[in-house]
This record gives sequence, C-alpha cells and structure tokens, in this order.
Amino acid sequence: MSLVVACPRCREVVEQVGKGAECPVHGTIPALWLPREASYVEFTEHLRVSGEFPTYLPWPMSPGWAVTEFGVVTARSGRPMATITCCSGTSELDGPVDVFVVAEEAGVGLGARVAGLAGDDPGPGLGEGPPPVKVRIGSQTTPLWPVSTSATSGQLDRSVVAGEAVGRWLWLTLRPASAMLLLRDDWILRDVSDVGVPLVEMPFGGPRPGW
Repeated sequence: MSLVVACPRCREVVEQVGKGAECPVHGTIPALWLPREASYVEFTEHLRVSGEFPTYLPWPMSPGWAVTEFGVVTARSGRPMATITCCSGTSELDGPVDVFVVAEEAGVGLGARVAGLAGDDPGPGLGEGPPPVKVRIGSQTTPLWPVSTSATSGQLDRSVVAGEAVGRWLWLTLRPASAMLLLRDDWILRDVSDVGVPLVEMPFGGPRPGW
C-alpha cells in the first residue's frame, strides 16, 4: 500500500500494527491512511481502501481549486470507518481557503481532530434550532449546525458545522472562519467513490493543509 499510517485523533507518530495502529497517546486505534502526496494515483489507492464508504467532495469544484488532502480510517479488520478530504483555493473575500469534509462513524474522532476539538463527536446541542447550513448529497438535503470551538486555542481561525448523513456524522470545517459565508450558496457534495474516469481531470496537489 502506498498510503502511510497516522492517528485519526492526533498528530503523534504511530506504529502500524497489522491493519491497525498503535498511538503513544490513544493506544491501539483504527488506522488513518494518508497519501504521501495529494495526487490522482494516491487518490485511486484511497478509493480502493475506502471501498463503498463515501468520500465527499464539493461538486463541481470551483476553478482554481484543488484536492490537497484525503484519507481513510480503517478498523483492524480493514473495514472503512471514516474518510476525509480537503479542497483548497481562494475566494475574493477570504484569500486562501481550506474546506475539509469528514464522514465518519460515531466514536472515530477524525472530524473532531480536524475541527480542533477534544472528544470524538460534535458534542451536545447539535440539532437545536433551525440549521443555518444545508448541503445537498444526491437527492437529499442534509442540515448542518454550528459546532462550538470556543474552548480551543484556534477558535477564530475556523468555522465548523456538523450533522448526520446516511447514519454517519458529516463535518465541514472551513479555514479561515469567515469562509463560512461560502456556504450561503447551494452547496453540493458528491460521493466520488463511483465517479470513475472523470476523476483524471480533477486537480490535485498544492500546499497540504495543516490539521
């Protein structure tokens, strides 16, 4: 496998143990598989490992934007449990922007890591009141609610929303925080696991986002 192993919950260096990993902070954990570089070849390997688990990207991608990060979390059995993508580009109001999308089973902790939160899931209060953000996945509209980052040191550098899609957590983390205004438009997320040949035309690469 060309992908490299990491911890889904933190940045510590981990040791691969079979199809899982051993983290000095979190112990024996599911493995997060990341590319050595964001490229089409590595992305096809990502899709092979993630199988039928959805890998979401904004669709269509805006001109000048590129896929700069992706990954898949697998259980020790090899079963996929979560995916992450990041698209990076610029907006007229915000300058450089990173948009992370995480789909995960409960308890994985990948979405919380990207958001910079302690714990594994979005926390209490999610779903209260009308959702300020809605994204479309296929024929379904998925409501998303704000996730507070007030207890983190980087609360002003990102905005986080989360909700539930197909029985899994769906997280969007945008940097900088002001980029949340991009979600005023009708956003579409597509599961690209079955797109096939058109993926060749997608732009990959550029500076990898820090998370």
